[in-house]
Amino acid sequence: MSHATAPAGPPRPEVVQDFLAYLEFERGLSRNTLDAYRSDLQQFAAFLVLRDAEIATAGADDVAAFLDDLAAGGVNPDGTPRRAAAAATVQRKAACLRSFYRHVRREGLREDDPTADLRGPRKREQLPKVLTRAEVAKLLAMPTLHGERTPLALRDAALLELMYACGLRASEATGLDVGTVDLQEGLLRAHGKGRKERIVPVGGRAVTAVRSYLVEARPTLVGVGSEPALFLNSRGGRLSRQGLYKIVQRHARSAGLEGRMSPHTLRHSFATHLLAGGCDLRTLQEMLGHADIATTQIYTHLSAERLQDVYRAAHPRATHA
Repeated sequence: MSHATAPAGPPRPEVVQDFLAYLEFERGLSRNTLDAYRSDLQQFAAFLVLRDAEIATAGADDVAAFLDDLAAGGVNPDGTPRRAAAAATVQRKAACLRSFYRHVRREGLREDDPTADLRGPRKREQLPKVLTRAEVAKLLAMPTLHGERTPLALRDAALLELMYACGLRASEATGLDVGTVDLQEGLLRAHGKGRKERIVPVGGRAVTAVRSYLVEARPTLVGVGSEPALFLNSRGGRLSRQGLYKIVQRHARSAGLEGRMSPHTLRHSFATHLLAGGCDLRTLQEMLGHADIATTQIYTHLSAERLQDVYRAAHPRATHA
């Protein structure tokens, strides 16, 4: 077993902390992502102890052995059996190690990168679930279906309309402040991953729903408080992601869509419907806030699949005799 040699001097014990600080303050990664990276590196370090190696000086064979061990399953240090990790999990941990060792090399703590030739397992591509236009319309009608104009009904209607109109992530919707939506111009300023800001058009129905909420409902919810958040909970504070999830699930059940959607399904549906309507991929990438257009391209597959479904259902000679 060979290990890469670090530059002269003992490896700095704070190398992992330096890396996590870099991800937080320079890359702007979320707390959940930082916790996942920390956990992955701790797991790798514990594995290296069994190989009499250290994380700062581990070699390519150590990294490969760790990923192979994850994929194969085995026995935990306490003797309990460990199930084989899914390919997606192994791939995520491999990505973490690649990022870590690129940072270590940039900082001059070693000259080589033990993950340079790493080949992780291929992740089976799973197309996201999307709703049809009719299903979206049914969902969006749920909050005020029976003419309800209560503060919470108007809030839910505005929330769902805006998420679908702008393709918002759950965190982006709950992070909106009143001042980030310009109803006059029909524009919204969203803060996505890495704190990146983007401007997204807001459709007429969403503008109407948000305006009704702001005039008829939000003053009641906020009371005498000064909360800047656009969407509030019943106590007048900022709506949490958990609260948003419950709202979506409640109305999904009412619409007969239980088990078929999450808050992100509205974002997927937004993207798929725009492409089907003729939106070009670069414009969609900008509206979704994707750093890489390859991430956006998955929706071209979705649109192709939907075209095939429509063709098979509608064309009289689409099926074999």
